Amino acid sequence: MKEYQTKQIRNVVILGHQGSGKTSLTEALCYITGCIDKKGEVERKTTVSDYLLEEQAKLTSFSSSLVSIEYKNFKINLLDAPGNEEFISDISQDLSVVKGAILLIDSLKGVEVGTEKYFYELKKRNIPTIIFLNKMDKENVNFDKVLADIKTKLGNSVVPFSLPLGHEEDFNGYIDITANKAHIFNSGVDKIEDVHPDKQAKINALRDQLIESVAETSEELMEKFFGGEELSKEEMSIGLKTGVTNGDLLPVLVGSARKNIGVSTLLDMILEYLPAPGELKYLTSNDKEVHTIDSDPFSGYVFKTTVDPFLGVINYLKIFSGTLAVGQDISVNDGIKKLGSLFTLRGKTQIPLDIAHAGDIVATVKLDLNTSDSLSDPKNIVAFKLAEIPTPIIYIAITPKNSKDEDKISASLNKLSIEDPSLSVVRNEETAQLLIGGQGLNHLGYILEKLKNMFKVEVTTEDQKIVYRETIKKIGYGHGAYKKQSGGAGQFGVCDVRFEPNPGKGFEFSSEVVGGAVSKGFQSAVEKGLIDTFKRGPLAGFPVIDVKCIIYDGKEHPVDSHEESFKAAAKLAFKDAIDPKNEKATKVTILEPIVKLVVLVKETYIGDIYGDMSKRRGKVLGTDSQGFYQAVTAEAPEAEIVKYAIDLKAMTQGSGSFTREFVRYEEAPGNAIEKIVAENKKVEEE
Repeated sequence: MKEYQTKQIRNVVILGHQGSGKTSLTEALCYITGCIDKKGEVERKTTVSDYLLEEQAKLTSFSSSLVSIEYKNFKINLLDAPGNEEFISDISQDLSVVKGAILLIDSLKGVEVGTEKYFYELKKRNIPTIIFLNKMDKENVNFDKVLADIKTKLGNSVVPFSLPLGHEEDFNGYIDITANKAHIFNSGVDKIEDVHPDKQAKINALRDQLIESVAETSEELMEKFFGGEELSKEEMSIGLKTGVTNGDLLPVLVGSARKNIGVSTLLDMILEYLPAPGELKYLTSNDKEVHTIDSDPFSGYVFKTTVDPFLGVINYLKIFSGTLAVGQDISVNDGIKKLGSLFTLRGKTQIPLDIAHAGDIVATVKLDLNTSDSLSDPKNIVAFKLAEIPTPIIYIAITPKNSKDEDKISASLNKLSIEDPSLSVVRNEETAQLLIGGQGLNHLGYILEKLKNMFKVEVTTEDQKIVYRETIKKIGYGHGAYKKQSGGAGQFGVCDVRFEPNPGKGFEFSSEVVGGAVSKGFQSAVEKGLIDTFKRGPLAGFPVIDVKCIIYDGKEHPVDSHEESFKAAAKLAFKDAIDPKNEKATKVTILEPIVKLVVLVKETYIGDIYGDMSKRRGKVLGTDSQGFYQAVTAEAPEAEIVKYAIDLKAMTQGSGSFTREFVRYEEAPGNAIEKIVAENKKVEEE
């Protein structure tokens, strides 16, 4: 591959609902630009970008692929992103390094759930976007109907740039509204003709709408337009780019990736209307301006990492400033590394590079880098925080089918975590479960498939067990006396302890002993004894938290008292403090984990979310508008939202999403406590 300067580069993400044809479009783009001699097919598992075993088995993308193509002396770095929003980690990282997007829509299905979600993400980040209306050759496609659907759901900035010619299997081209020319495809050849007279009236109407939209991009053009003057070709071109770049115009192209129709025009529009890496807003780091130019010191960012069974770890880099060459020293995480290799990718095919310029997307191997690492010139350190890694919203417990894989599974999951930073791996000592957390069952299913295919580890799964806590509800007094003084070395320790609720403050220990009844060394032993005792609570065996313990009296023996004696006495003191026969006893209760959720849904589903949250013993804290969506903030017991990711999809027809975080422990209601205690007793008996 030749060397490309910043102005010759375009970085573009391809997004769309699952099944809209992203991988097929990428294949068509590769074919049209001469990267491949023959187009592959998803069904035949021969495409450039879907090369993982898991993708080929399910016929869908699970991981974004970098496909670099060359066209008209430009380099276009395409990022073919997954269609399933559960792989939001990959998608978020892709969006952090591009300045343009192609949003694919299936012409028959129109705007689907994924279309709206991805459009929302693009608008939120102000990424200029072109809509490609794919599969125009399918049966029952109605262009006017699908265009109206797009305008209704995505807004009035939607403007058609082309009009289809022919229907269904006879779809054979389109009219370019900007140029007022027809493109007729015959045996793969694009023949440009004048518009047929019977189409001219409709084209004129659409062209007038387009010109008006262009005029609205500047006051000068607006004055000229309303003054009845024609906009020049140059003014149209500048106005169109300004409108697309600012997000005021959302161009719609029609085509068929299968028939290669509309693909060349899409390529031309990428070059003409989507910004080069050096355009739009510059980045900042530590109050420094980072400009995408070669003359600035090198800086970059690792936005993706993959683990190849043969090559090892491959890191995908975006060069934000300066140049990057083989043998160059770069600073990362306060250390300096020498770049040993540099290449671009076309799916899994590596294309070696000697040097890459500001704005380019490249890759390297064997450099011990991680996703989200910032890279710098050693003399000019920078740090970027560009994409937040989403936290897990669902966990499952896994156990290897073969006990011999027990050691192997941890190392395998660690490698998968390098590749997917949104994957969480937790070994819960309390429940003895190995948990993996992700963005949904599809996401976790993909992880388990990779575990099986790449590392030959098969597992069984079960639901996550909730980790509860125990505490006391009121002040209680306990007397602990540990005495063994018959023959041989004796043991003697007596302590009187007051136990007080200590909400949210954890375990605290203090002394009110006067007159030296119990020396400080043995008071410390009482504290240790209570810490050990609280590891397993009396109701269901969960740790005891939020208790303040005050030793206020006791006795010791000059010969028979030892540290172990007072540790044992402390245990007896707590046992006495919860004994119902003790008039000054306290009462133990169960605390359940409370989780904060932020649920993103369409306004239509607000009532459903409120009602459902009530059924889950949750409470809604507030609702805020966020573009197309409403953000409902709520709190609920973790036990009630274990499978919320699945239930929310069903409740909102797949359009809802949420984040979650632990906030505190709170007393469980009586019926829940009885159930928790009974379940724990059953587990112990088994």
